[in-house]
Amino acid sequence: MSRAAARRAPVRPSPVFLLVVAVAVAGGVAAWFAERGSVLAHVGVFVLVVAGWVVTLCLHEFAHAYTAWRAGDTDVEVRGYLTLNPLKYSHPMLSIGLPLLFIAIGGIGLPGGAVYIRSGLFPPKTQARVSLAGPAVNALCAVVLLAAIRVFGLGSEQQVFWAGVSFLAFLQVMATVLNLLPVPGLDGFGALEPFLSPRTRRQFDQFKPYGLLIIVALLFVPAINVVFFDAIYGLFELSGVPQIYAQYGNYLMRFWL
Repeated sequence: MSRAAARRAPVRPSPVFLLVVAVAVAGGVAAWFAERGSVLAHVGVFVLVVAGWVVTLCLHEFAHAYTAWRAGDTDVEVRGYLTLNPLKYSHPMLSIGLPLLFIAIGGIGLPGGAVYIRSGLFPPKTQARVSLAGPAVNALCAVVLLAAIRVFGLGSEQQVFWAGVSFLAFLQVMATVLNLLPVPGLDGFGALEPFLSPRTRRQFDQFKPYGLLIIVALLFVPAINVVFFDAIYGLFELSGVPQIYAQYGNYLMRFWL
């Protein structure tokens, strides 16, 4: 076996991940054929967005793990992180269920999942690269989805489908921004942490379990919520896709309103 093939060998998508992809595709098909205002439109977009979000969450965590594995951390393979199995990325309820809940009730794309990396193996630049690999995937997903909407979706008759894709793209933009915040426990801080002094890192360690909770609490403050969402919609519209597409997708997803 060649060296390149050997390094690719551990990457084997799990049946669970492939099932989630299939569910996302099924939701997309339902949304494609759904009429505006129909029950099928709400159900299709809900399934498309929820399953699509889990897929991108798996890709985000896989990017962390794969980058670490390429740098020499073979433990990530043993832990199953290279299988893209969402059940391997920390606690399923807290890491997947909670972010999905916040998407459903507030359209907030929280970072989710977690992989344990032997960061002590790497020099600071490599540690930073491992931390930034996840948000880079979210940013790439956002670019790909928005480009597809811009080319194929604007003015299309399948408005329900493209609204769902737009909301999923909006969540990718939000996840990228949130993950890059220099808050303990998030990837943005993880990229800076290796360059801090050991004493400073120890001081921040106590805040890591609460970083995400602080962000969540702040997003429910009305004034901060408005400024934050305006900023995300502003970034979203840089693609040339009107924000109404994402707003309609968010509306369709929350069928119980």
